[in-house]
Amino acid sequence: MFQDSVVFPILGIPKTRTVTFGAVLLVWLCWSPLLIEAQDAVTDPLEVSALLDVKSNLIDVNKNLSNWNSGDPCTSIWTGVLCFNTTLDDGYLHVRELQLFGMNLLGTLSPSLGRLSHMQILDFMWNNISGSIPKEIGDIKSLVLLLLNGNKLTGPLPEELGNLPNLNRIQIDENNISGSLPVSFANLNSAQHFHMNNNSISGQIPPELSRLPNLLHFLLDNNNLSGHLPPELSELPKLLILQLDNNNFDGATIPDSYGNMTQLLKLSLRNCNLQGPIPDLSRITNLGYIDLSSNQLNGSIPTERLSENITNIDLSNNDLTGSIPANFSSLPNLQRLSVANNSLSGSIPSTLWQSQTLNASERLILDFENNRLTNISGDGTISLPQNVSLWLQGNPVCSTSNLVQFCGSQNDNVDNQGSANTTEDCPLQACPYTYSPTSPVRCFCAAPLTVGYRLKSPGFYDFLEYKELFEVYLTTGLNLEVYQLYLENVQWEDGHRLEMQLQLFPLYDASNKSSHVFNASEVLRIRSKFTDWTIPDSVIFGPYELLNFPLLDPYNVFITSPSSSGISKGALAGIVLGAIAGTVTLSAIVSLIILRRYMRGYRAISKRRHASKAFLKIDGVKDFSYAEMALATNNFNSSAQVGQGGYGKVYKGILADGTVVAIKRAQEHSLQGEKEFLTEIELLSRLHHRNLVSLVGYCDEEGEQMLVYEFMSNGTLRDHLSAKSKEPLSFALRLRIALASAKGILYLHKDADPPIFHRDIKASNILLDSNYNAKVADFGLSRLAPVPDIEGSIPAHVSTVVKGTPGYLDPEYFLTHKLTDKSDVYSLGVVFLELLTGMQPISHGKNIVREVNISYQSGMIFSVIDGRMGSYPSNSVEKFLNLAIKCCEEDTDSRPSMADVVRELETIWLMVPESDKKTTDTVISDPEKLESSSPSSSSMVKHPFMSSDISGSDLVSGFIPSITPR
Repeated sequence: MFQDSVVFPILGIPKTRTVTFGAVLLVWLCWSPLLIEAQDAVTDPLEVSALLDVKSNLIDVNKNLSNWNSGDPCTSIWTGVLCFNTTLDDGYLHVRELQLFGMNLLGTLSPSLGRLSHMQILDFMWNNISGSIPKEIGDIKSLVLLLLNGNKLTGPLPEELGNLPNLNRIQIDENNISGSLPVSFANLNSAQHFHMNNNSISGQIPPELSRLPNLLHFLLDNNNLSGHLPPELSELPKLLILQLDNNNFDGATIPDSYGNMTQLLKLSLRNCNLQGPIPDLSRITNLGYIDLSSNQLNGSIPTERLSENITNIDLSNNDLTGSIPANFSSLPNLQRLSVANNSLSGSIPSTLWQSQTLNASERLILDFENNRLTNISGDGTISLPQNVSLWLQGNPVCSTSNLVQFCGSQNDNVDNQGSANTTEDCPLQACPYTYSPTSPVRCFCAAPLTVGYRLKSPGFYDFLEYKELFEVYLTTGLNLEVYQLYLENVQWEDGHRLEMQLQLFPLYDASNKSSHVFNASEVLRIRSKFTDWTIPDSVIFGPYELLNFPLLDPYNVFITSPSSSGISKGALAGIVLGAIAGTVTLSAIVSLIILRRYMRGYRAISKRRHASKAFLKIDGVKDFSYAEMALATNNFNSSAQVGQGGYGKVYKGILADGTVVAIKRAQEHSLQGEKEFLTEIELLSRLHHRNLVSLVGYCDEEGEQMLVYEFMSNGTLRDHLSAKSKEPLSFALRLRIALASAKGILYLHKDADPPIFHRDIKASNILLDSNYNAKVADFGLSRLAPVPDIEGSIPAHVSTVVKGTPGYLDPEYFLTHKLTDKSDVYSLGVVFLELLTGMQPISHGKNIVREVNISYQSGMIFSVIDGRMGSYPSNSVEKFLNLAIKCCEEDTDSRPSMADVVRELETIWLMVPESDKKTTDTVISDPEKLESSSPSSSSMVKHPFMSSDISGSDLVSGFIPSITPR
């Protein structure tokens, strides 16, 4: 009567045929007709089986899915499962949505998701899910929203996702996705939103994507894209936002055809290694935001008049020449114009501010720093309106005495753009919830819904000017009154994203005393507005993302509410009857579950593996077997060894898929405890930055502990500073390596949550790939920075035993055992001195910091500069040396922060002559030359995945950081 594929997946019982199973089947046959007869309908058994398989692949830390093993998914309360209200032609109910947003789920995505063949929304946003995206998702032809952002997914994008004819939105941003963009995505004719930023997607943007007829938002910033910018993208008929910041397009130019994108609202190509002229963008009649900063664009700025919708023009940090064109005047919505750090000359048009009419909430920022501007056009006097900021530092015009006030440092701050609560005079302790700051009646006491919300690509620079318009836009989309919305903690984030917290208050009703809370249906309606993306997009505010939607008191009772498909009376009766019958079978089922778990555990245990159950739950990196490691290294042959340290040996290995890796194999006496080893892997799996060496995987088998890293073919920085180096580094290349290293450390200090102190920065822990791109390695000694205490204050240091490498140790840390971010600054300062002098940190009893300071104080500083790097610009070298000395100050407070270090290095880089930069580019663009001449290719070069004094991980026990996007 019933087949295994129907009955057993529903019960979660293995198919092993025993007398006990037969008894359970007999009981099921007795009471199931009652259940089926009582219910209106049941869920498709194939989909039930798929859901159970999805759960089995997840690690449900908070037990959110504990109710997935009881009842029917569509007629019971299965968390996050929403179904169609009626049966289809097959007589079954089907899953419409899988909403598992923000549930702290770990594990992987099951290929069984592809069997939910009628699903429209797949939402796993903001969890900790790892592994790859199953190609089987491409079988869900009904899928409209694919929402996987904010996880730890790895691997390439499956080509099969291009087979989804109804897909409107794909959000995979803030993961670790690698590989290229599939050409098959050109078949997604319904797609409007490509949100793929903050990953490691590489390769060329396929020109075939220009065939997409409905694409609105193309967000691929913060990836590893290369090649040229396809001119064909200008053929996208509806494209509104093109955002490709922080990629490397290898010196490509911006195609002239981009000036034909007549619908475009925002063009953001910041820090993309672009060259050539700026195209004429005057034909884009709706263009409101331009950011082409931090490239190598040259020539003059086009003189054609831009759209009146322009709010932001950022052309800073390029190689632009000529004058500031008059077309920047009379732009009525302009909030910011930045052309800083170029080579612009001539006059500054006073019409830029004289032609503006600004109200109290509007302001204009004009940043012209570090150019060759000589005067201000007009009558020689200058009178700026109060809400106009003018920055002229670093221009010849600053020699004029009456312009001193415009030649200082910038102090403008727009980060905090929220407003204050104004309920100080309301009765104390009279409200159990919150006084609504915006209600029509003063001191209206109500319980708000709190929503974490972020604008992903807004078309403005200053939010205050658009705050009221935003409130109208959002409340209209939510079908609320404007006074029901209150904005808190509005602040800009890296990547020009605007994060805020929304407080949504219930409608005020003087006749209804219970109006201080939303009812359950209103909570579900508002939440679905966000999660179903039914709030219309805005031209100026761009796409949004939902960060969190916590149901706090008094709404926490709704957390276990049933899906919107509801429970019919017949289904309810069936559940009651099922519960009665279930009592009879309870003991048998418990026995079966115990037996099932035992059998599952037995099958999972490898006779060669000694890892604990906790170990098996580590996500984000590949778990290699000992056999795979032995095969990759020819059984750890000595010819494959590329380094050795106190921790063990490092081997060059080739994996089965051809990937070249570095395998760090611990010596038996240096094995860490399992907890410390796992903690180090967890840390490494969460660190993703172009200037940090990536962890590929690990092995913990046969009594072995191994870490598998990406292979860096040009070895260590120390190797190339050695006198044995056959190809000495030029100054420009050394400066570039310094900047990349500083950016990697800054990521640890600022973008980790909580921050991370490396504690072992040295030249042998800075590695160089085939193009001489620098990456920081070896986090075996890293410590998590202090977290806020119970009162919310953050300690200034971590008290810990002194570890590190002599010559690089911060003197204050050595004496007081107080580790701070400035300890890393000191160590990096020593590396800078090595780059400049070629000296060892400690050699023949001499300390590099002391020796350089003696030369500096005696006026003989250039006598210690490494002569092997050839000619160099003396002013740049002197500034670099001054920075290195500041980093190595004995007093912690006298050292710059890592952010200041990066800023100063970027300034020095701008000073380097273009001829030196181009010579560097020529050198690094010839990898064959580097491979043949680099000491990395010789057996003498040691690979640096260890420190000679590493005794193991020393991370804060039991706490793993979450890493924000770069």
